[in-house]
Amino acid sequence: MLQLCQVSSALFISNARSACSEELLQQEAVTLCINVSKQQPFPSVRSIAKLQVPVYDDPSEDLYRHFDRCADAIQQEADRGGRSLVYCKNGRSRSATVCVAYLMKHRKLTLTEALQRVKTARHVIDPNPGFLSQLQRYEKELKRRRGES
Repeated sequence: MLQLCQVSSALFISNARSACSEELLQQEAVTLCINVSKQQPFPSVRSIAKLQVPVYDDPSEDLYRHFDRCADAIQQEADRGGRSLVYCKNGRSRSATVCVAYLMKHRKLTLTEALQRVKTARHVIDPNPGFLSQLQRYEKELKRRRGES
């Protein structure tokens, strides 16, 4: 079944097949697609902004270094009244990790709250252990930036 799962008013998560459905993208008024993969295609809709995060779903991949850029892109899109879709091949690990990072940075959720929020939207999410530890590191970094202990 093709579907875009709504994480927040301006954020969706899906697998690559759903992300390439022009009908779904138009239905949900998606304005930015973040493709968290090396091999999955982008939708062919020209009016949609595109951001590629070239990582494999491998615990040793460094997704951490993309967290700020992706989170900020989603927030900027939302501030403009746009809506972002984050996707990877299966919409389970990489895309979920990026959504969680966004919720932690811009919605100030804890890692646990953010994971729960994304899991509620898309129950199949399951970030790999490497990405989870990167999110734990990010949570500490965000607290440090905000001056929390």
